[in-house]
Amino acid sequence: MRVYLPATAADLAATTISPRTAHAATPALAAVFPEEDAEGLEVSASLCAADASLMLLAEPGAQHLADRRIVIAADVADAEVREIPATGEVLPGTVEVTSPVEWDAVAALLVDEAEAEADVRAARTGDEDAFEHAADADLLWYDVSERAALAEELSASNR
Repeated sequence: MRVYLPATAADLAATTISPRTAHAATPALAAVFPEEDAEGLEVSASLCAADASLMLLAEPGAQHLADRRIVIAADVADAEVREIPATGEVLPGTVEVTSPVEWDAVAALLVDEAEAEADVRAARTGDEDAFEHAADADLLWYDVSERAALAEELSASNR
C-alpha cells in the first residue's frame, strides 16, 4: 500500500522512518470522493499528509526544524497498516503505520520549496491565513537518493 507519511527535516536524517499516523487512498477516502480516480485519491492523501506535516512543525520543541512541510511517499505491506475510522478530527484515509519504514521502501520525498517558508513559519504559530497559503503551495518531488543532500540543505537553511 502506498502511504503518505507526514514528516519534518529531522526525519530525513533518521536511519528509518518511525511508525506514525499517515494517509492513504483507502476505500473510505474513495467513498468521500467517488468522482476521483486512483491518482486523484493519491493526491488527496498526500495533501492531508502535508497538512499533518505542518501540525508536526507546530508541536512544542519543533521550533528548531526547517520551515518546510515534508511528505514521505512509501510502499508498505498491508499488514503494517491499520486504517483509522474517520470520526471528528480523523479524516477519511487516515492510517496508522505500525512498523518502521525502511528507506528502500520510499518512492519519493515531497517537500515545500523555499518560497513557502514564510507561510509555513507563520502557520506554525496558528496563523490561519498562512496555513491556507501554505496548503495552496505545491510540494516539490525528490527522489529518495536525494535525501542526504536535502537533509543537509534543510539543516543549513535553519541555522
